[in-house]
Amino acid sequence: MKPILLALICGALAWGQASHPRILDAHVHHNGDPAFLPKLVEKLEAHDAAALLLVQPKDLESVRQFMAQHPGRLIGLGQIKLDDPQAVALVDRFHAAGFKGLGELTGPKADYHDKRYWPVYREAEKYHMILLFHTGIVNRQHPEIPSDVSSDRMRASTLDNIARQFPKLTIIGAHLGNPDYAWAAEIARWNPNLYFDVSGSTLIKKQEDYTFFKSIFWWSGVVSPHTPKGGPSAFEKLVFGSDVFGGDLEEMDLELERYQKMLDACGVSKEAQANIFGGTMWRVLERQ
Repeated sequence: MKPILLALICGALAWGQASHPRILDAHVHHNGDPAFLPKLVEKLEAHDAAALLLVQPKDLESVRQFMAQHPGRLIGLGQIKLDDPQAVALVDRFHAAGFKGLGELTGPKADYHDKRYWPVYREAEKYHMILLFHTGIVNRQHPEIPSDVSSDRMRASTLDNIARQFPKLTIIGAHLGNPDYAWAAEIARWNPNLYFDVSGSTLIKKQEDYTFFKSIFWWSGVVSPHTPKGGPSAFEKLVFGSDVFGGDLEEMDLELERYQKMLDACGVSKEAQANIFGGTMWRVLERQ
């Protein structure tokens, strides 16, 4: 049996199981070091977790083989550049390898919703993919080097039109648009295919006032023409993401603790928390 077909079958069997790992981390970066992968699986097993793993094209084959050996723990997201002339072809390549989406999309030369990127989104929608976008402020690791990077092109609000134009995509905005939280929540409110994680610095800087998020996700239980009908807790527009990068797996532990403290401080129900930590994304994967 061909390796790619075997990987697809293993993945399908894993997601078809009656029960899934309790946690699905929607935002883990592969650092390119093969030694990282077994350490990641060990960490996931300790937390009863699985992860969406962000993988560069150069690492596709080695990671695909590793994922096939650990079905149900790792789900691949292909890391591409929207401005790459080969971006559409890479969508097809990652899909053929059994990857379920793309991410973390970042550093565009135009706004995310610019029509020059629509062929990429259209190709991804054909496969009902998950797209993870960086939103909000972005770090600057080498300030001595000029770079054409702008946080303004990656505003949370730029995901609104993408979610509307491509309803078969599932879109995750990383970092809740930091610091544009209100915009992030409001566009998620009316787009059923749009979610956010709150990884990064936000839960550190807001740790003395976690109830702040109740004003962002305000519409739980509000019956009004201005709220989605029969909707769950507004906090369920969040999914868990740790943003592990550089091989720093401790960040997964810390981010789990931060999420838990924030959700408890805001009085989010255990049922809603179960969806935030994994249930929502498992249902998305089962629909693919």
